[in-house]
Amino acid sequence: MRFLVAGDSAMIIELGNEISPIINSKIKKITEYLDSLKNNFIRDILPTYRSIMIYYNPLKISFDEIKKLVEENCNVNYESLDTVKKEIIEIPVMYGGNYGPDIDNIARYNKLSINEVIKIHTSTEYLIYMLGFTPGFPYLGGMPKEITTPRLEEPRINIPKGSVGIAGEQTGIYPIESPGGWQLLGRTPLELYNSNKKNPFLLNAGEYIKFVSITEKEYLKIEIAVKAGKYIEKRYRA
Repeated sequence: MRFLVAGDSAMIIELGNEISPIINSKIKKITEYLDSLKNNFIRDILPTYRSIMIYYNPLKISFDEIKKLVEENCNVNYESLDTVKKEIIEIPVMYGGNYGPDIDNIARYNKLSINEVIKIHTSTEYLIYMLGFTPGFPYLGGMPKEITTPRLEEPRINIPKGSVGIAGEQTGIYPIESPGGWQLLGRTPLELYNSNKKNPFLLNAGEYIKFVSITEKEYLKIEIAVKAGKYIEKRYRA
């Protein structure tokens, strides 16, 4: 671990120079530890692909004290992920049609049928490395290369919230309506971001996503339940 000064009230902890599930597991461990302290000297914690930014109150704790806490309590040395339990959340997706207007492009670019694209996209579990771009947007790793597709040449001005897209070797979900250039293959009725909730984010870095194909009827049913606050997401550990 490298501990770097970032002004008079922030530090950066670097854990490597690559995008790696093992590095992400270490970041998750440190983030959970700092969250568990429940002290007012930590103002915010921002995990990324390979580092953590910690904002702290310099009147209550010093840089060296935080460094010592992390070194003494977060000495994680994973050699593999065999012993790491995955926290998985299922994301129901209606693929194609008005929900995924670019799924034909994705299939044609990769010389696949639409059903093959859906089967491949739902065949794996995606690690959430970090949230960014817009509130709650998950940067996911692990997408099969068989459906790699370049961004749109001309980005859209408005993409509906919940849209699931592909850009290069990455897939992701738009939590709010926003501009974007990702190829859209479907949409989820789940709400990834709600500023009115105590915890506004549905997803967290370090968790895994499992996409599940649903029908339009199922989509509309889930959408109604979500708006009524009655939908319970399917989560499990593996």
